[in-house]
Amino acid sequence: MDEPHGNTVAVPERLRRRADFLRAAKGKRFHGRGLTLQAAPRPIALPEPMNRREPDESNNLRDVLPCRDTPPRFGFTVTKRSGGAVQRNRIRRRLKEALRLLNPLPARSGYDYVILARPEALGMSFRSLQAELMRALGKIDTRKNAPPIRPNHGCNDTVSDSAGEAR
Repeated sequence: MDEPHGNTVAVPERLRRRADFLRAAKGKRFHGRGLTLQAAPRPIALPEPMNRREPDESNNLRDVLPCRDTPPRFGFTVTKRSGGAVQRNRIRRRLKEALRLLNPLPARSGYDYVILARPEALGMSFRSLQAELMRALGKIDTRKNAPPIRPNHGCNDTVSDSAGEAR
């Protein structure tokens, strides 16, 4: 009796802690028509070996590596600027369902994604909302959104004279 309707794709994991939302806000961004997508790799803290610890050393600094073996997680943010509670909940439900029905999900494992909804997401057709999500997830992983590499503008550190001295 409890058969799922539509596509039987698993529900993506959700972000629940504020710290995860804030970390994703510092990552890559893509601005689309009805949404803004933010993404950041999810770090995993490695436990320190017992023999390296000293009794007076604090435990709050640990090595952090990106976690690649976990499925992607998604968070949804709809601000009051989008309308009243009814409109905000409707936008959030539409985004969750559009994301759930994407098959295959073009998200990287080990990443946290936050979808910031805009008021236009309520008026968009469902298919165009899904297409915009697909486009955002595809574009956020390209090198175009990587941090800019600053050119040296002729300032090379390894340039040497004919006498062999570095400048």
